[in-house]
Amino acid sequence: MEKHVVKVLKTNFVTHNVKHFVVEKPKGYTFISGQATDVSINKPDWQNELRPFTFTSLNDWENLEFTIKIYTDHNGVTHQLLNVNAGDELLLHEVFGAINYQNPGLFIAGGAGVTPFISILRQEHAQNQNTGNTLLFANHTEADIILHEELKLMLGNRLINIISHPTTPGAKPQIIDKELLSKYVNNENYNYYICGPDKFTEQMISDLKELGVKEEQIVYEH
Repeated sequence: MEKHVVKVLKTNFVTHNVKHFVVEKPKGYTFISGQATDVSINKPDWQNELRPFTFTSLNDWENLEFTIKIYTDHNGVTHQLLNVNAGDELLLHEVFGAINYQNPGLFIAGGAGVTPFISILRQEHAQNQNTGNTLLFANHTEADIILHEELKLMLGNRLINIISHPTTPGAKPQIIDKELLSKYVNNENYNYYICGPDKFTEQMISDLKELGVKEEQIVYEH
């Protein structure tokens, strides 16, 4: 199995429970925006605890970046990553992933499922080609929105935040359902990119198909 020891160069929090990591990029290591790798922590008892995380950097950047939601309700890998900072080491493995950009379309993200889309949208923004893309971004509260300002900069009013438990006075709770999706299913040449928890992804695929979207138009991690 391919394995690379890389040093963590920088960390910071982008929301109350999402941590950003900048790490060394191994020589010759390449990926396509939307892809991921298995990551483990180079510490005793944790080297073989692999978890998949998506690159949120671009392939031509000097370093690699990950944007990872931290779960503290059990002593898992992300809980351990809470205490991983500059100077510590991670282990990276082979690159994989079925989510890659094909045509302009509708991106549908549930929470931290937005991470593969961050690199894709950054790539398209760098090439001034984001005009055909829209992001439906489902979160629990406004405080959970990852990289809100950057996404707004890249997408403008084509960033649609869907908040199930809003804290903004007067805001109505929303979810991404078939009725909402029907407003955006209107282009035969569109692709529909989905990432989020398994049940979320399954429901979005089902809803899109019921709205007439063909299987080959839907891009998700199989």
